[in-house]
Amino acid sequence: MASAARIAGLVRRMPVLILAVVVLAVGVAGAFHAPAMAQEQQYRWSLRDLLFPRRSERIEPPLNIQKAKPKPRKPRVPRAPAEPQMPIAEKVPDARTVLVVGDFMASGLAEGLDTAFAENTGIRIVARSNGSSGFVRDDFYNWPEQIKTLIETEKPAAVVVMLGSNDRQQMKVGDVREQPRSENWTKEYERRTDALGKAIADAKVPFLWVGMPAFRVPKMTSDMLAFNDIYHQAAESHGGEFVDVWDGFVDENGAFVTSGPDMNGQPVRLRADDGINVSKAGKRKLAFYTEKPLMKILGLAAPGGVAPATAPAGAPVEAPGPAAAPIVIDRTAPMLLSDPALDGGSELLGAAPPAKANPDLPGEKLVVEGKAPNASPGRADDFSWPPRTQPAAAAAAPDTTTAINP
Repeated sequence: MASAARIAGLVRRMPVLILAVVVLAVGVAGAFHAPAMAQEQQYRWSLRDLLFPRRSERIEPPLNIQKAKPKPRKPRVPRAPAEPQMPIAEKVPDARTVLVVGDFMASGLAEGLDTAFAENTGIRIVARSNGSSGFVRDDFYNWPEQIKTLIETEKPAAVVVMLGSNDRQQMKVGDVREQPRSENWTKEYERRTDALGKAIADAKVPFLWVGMPAFRVPKMTSDMLAFNDIYHQAAESHGGEFVDVWDGFVDENGAFVTSGPDMNGQPVRLRADDGINVSKAGKRKLAFYTEKPLMKILGLAAPGGVAPATAPAGAPVEAPGPAAAPIVIDRTAPMLLSDPALDGGSELLGAAPPAKANPDLPGEKLVVEGKAPNASPGRADDFSWPPRTQPAAAAAAPDTTTAINP
């Protein structure tokens, strides 16, 4: 009986014990899971989660997803204003021809000259250049021979030569290949340039020889300087004129520049990225150096001038004679301030004695004797005491005001 009663008591207390165990388990679980619950406030725990745990009791926080950074925008470079299209005037049938020959630099020069004389109906620019030609490879293109045919075909009034940028290479002299600018190389090079100048002079056509500009490679620049001396000699030996363009494509220290002032003094890009070719503005600048001597040969007063009507088409123009020697003025004679001719008079001021003044005049007394005239009574400079009164005549003067007297 006693055991049965004990069992019955335990059965009665069983719910209380189970509840206590459950409460204790929940408290322990809450202590262990408090940090997780603090981090995951959006998830709530319950008795069901303890008795029937889910497959994933923890919710892993999402990884930090980095937002794609916006690509930096490239600054907008303002576009250069479009150059106005220059109207190209139609050339007259008997327009005079300017023949431009040489390598790829001559092609750019011809383009610049074509722009310079676009409005001139009496001048036609004809380019007959070969971009890969030079004096070294005469087996590829022989300029002293080719120039004769070109002059006979085009019948130019003037010839413009720009040649030599491809000549920094070995040259075959006899059976030997000579290195650039060696002694034998230089002698043969001078002979070939002289032959070109002689061929143009024999055709009795005036010509200009435009020199080479500087280039980005320093060795190439030094070679161009030496070549320009040879071209200068070849041109002047046969009645031509050498046009030096060097200063237009270097800075104040003589170094190569990619950008520089154009013909109007505005900063522009003159050369291409390779440091060899010239830009459109650079071509126009080459033509700017060539315009003035070319106009002198053609007998023009200005770039827009019209060729003389008396000159037949294709007729060679005689080179102008040497200009008169300018008058050298060592110094300017000083201008004398005492020169009476400055104001058109014949005598200086004060040359004649002044007329005698009346010594009784108040001004003369003040200047000569230092005596000021007596002040009128009542005037600001009347310092007499007691103050003097005005004369009775002044007091009796009629009233001239417009006030109405009673």
